[in-house]
Amino acid sequence: MSVLRWIVFAAVFIVLLFISLQNAQPVTLSFFNVAAWQAPLVFVILVAFAAGVALGLLASAIKVVRLKRQLSRMRREHHRALPPVVSPMPAPGTAPATGPGFEPAGPPAPYRE
Repeated sequence: MSVLRWIVFAAVFIVLLFISLQNAQPVTLSFFNVAAWQAPLVFVILVAFAAGVALGLLASAIKVVRLKRQLSRMRREHHRALPPVVSPMPAPGTAPATGPGFEPAGPPAPYRE
């Protein structure tokens, strides 16, 4: 499976490389008639793609932080709302011993000389 993944990755890379070499002509970007910028078309597309990825990651990071904060608040509220757990059975090893030789002691025998 790993070899197939590398083959697909290499094929996509080669195709994108040839596309970028074919689209190397310069384009001019105008910013509201204030400034103009001239760069190769491939570079402009790459910058636009990178900006979109960065904005998407920022938006998802903000959402993740908000959801983590909400989850921790809900866990605190849930923990406070639960009554303390009281077990009807004693914990193992804490009950009095029973069985032969562990009969409860009666009153002490009177002293005889």
